Amino acid sequence: MSIRRFLTPAACGLVLLSATPAHATPTLPEAKADNAWSASLAPTGDDDVNVAWSAGALRLADPAAVPGGQRAPVAQGLLLTAPHVLATPAGRVTAQVAGSPAGVEVEYRGLAGERWTEWQAAGAVLPEQVGTVQVRVLLTGAATVTSVRLTASPAPGTPSLAAVGSVYRIYATREGLVGGTTANGHVITSRDHFVALPSRRGLAPKNTGDYTVRVCTTSGARCEFAPVWDVGPWNTTDDYWNPPATRQSWKDLPQGRPEAQAAYQSGYNGGKDQFGRTVANPAGIDLADGVFWDGLQLTTNSWVDVAYLWTAGGPRGVVGSGPLNIRAGAASTFASKGYAATYAQVPIECWVTGQSIAGPYGTTTRWDRVGAGQYISHAYIASTSGGAAPAC
Repeated sequence: MSIRRFLTPAACGLVLLSATPAHATPTLPEAKADNAWSASLAPTGDDDVNVAWSAGALRLADPAAVPGGQRAPVAQGLLLTAPHVLATPAGRVTAQVAGSPAGVEVEYRGLAGERWTEWQAAGAVLPEQVGTVQVRVLLTGAATVTSVRLTASPAPGTPSLAAVGSVYRIYATREGLVGGTTANGHVITSRDHFVALPSRRGLAPKNTGDYTVRVCTTSGARCEFAPVWDVGPWNTTDDYWNPPATRQSWKDLPQGRPEAQAAYQSGYNGGKDQFGRTVANPAGIDLADGVFWDGLQLTTNSWVDVAYLWTAGGPRGVVGSGPLNIRAGAASTFASKGYAATYAQVPIECWVTGQSIAGPYGTTTRWDRVGAGQYISHAYIASTSGGAAPAC
C-alpha cells in the first residue's frame, strides 16, 4: 500500500482549504471509525488512473485511454480511495452511487490481519470479517459519479480464495507495450518486472506487491516473483485461480483453467473472449519484458507454472530493491535462478546463515529461502509480515 494513501484528513486538508469554486473537489470523509461513510472522489494522481473531478462529478480524464494489457477498445478509469477503518468488524460493503451510474463499478477489499483479501464487487461477501476496508471505483465510457455512499455490515464469511499453495500451468505471453499505461497507472518501462492477470480481483495498487505471483519455467530452472500490475490478456473478469463457486465468470470451467485457454483449445464460448474477439492463443498471464526475457529467459510465448501467493499463508517479505537475484545457495557466488522484482511479496520458508551482504536495509548474513533451492539476501527485504520465519 502506498504511503500516500495513509495521509490524515488534516494533512490532505492543507490542499483542500485553498480558495476554489464551490464543488470543485468532493469533500473528504471524517477521520473516524464508521460503518457508513461517503467515499472521497478526489483523484490525487498517484494510484488513480485516467479519472478527473470536474463540473461536480468524477469522470474519465481521457475518454480514449485504454489500459495497455487489455488490448480491447474499452476506455477505463480507476479511482482508489484511502483505507477506511470500521467501527465494528464487517464482512460485506454495499454502495449507493449517484450520478450517471451506467458504466460504474464499485469494488472493495478487506484487511484480514496483515493481508488484503481479493477485490470483490460491492455487495459481495468477504471470506472473513475485517476491521479495515478499501474501495475503488471503475469508470467506463461516459459514466459520471457525484457521490458514493458506503455501508459495511456483518456477514458470514464464505471462503473465496484458492487452496493454499495452488500452482497452475498457464500459457504466458509477452506483454511488451513499453510506454503504455497499466490498469493500475504504472507506465511500462523497458525490461519491466510485473505481470498481468485477466481479473481485477488480483490487481495490486501501483508500487505495491499486495498481489504477487511466482512464475517459473516448466523445468523449474528459472523463476520470478512479480507483482500483478495489469489486467489481461483477453479477459478482465476471469479469476481462474479461484474455485468455481466464487469465480467471477465462467463458473462451469474447472479451477485453474483460464477462459481463453478453454476457448482456444476446446471452442468454449464459441472460441471467443468476453469482448467477442476470437481467441488467438490460450494465454492466462502476460509477462512484462523483464520477467519474460531476464527473469525466465524465455525467447517465445510458453507454458509456465504460476503460484498465486496471496492465497497462501505464512511469513513473507517485501523486496525493497530489485530485481533481486534469486541464488541457488546462501552467497552471491551461487548461480542465479531468476529474480524477485521490487515490491514483490515473497514467501519466507525459513532462513540460513551465509555470506555477509551489505544492502539497502543493513548488513546481514541472513539469507531467506523462498523456495526449494532458492535464496535471497535479507539485506534487500524492506519489511516482513505473517510472523517470524524459523531457521532452516
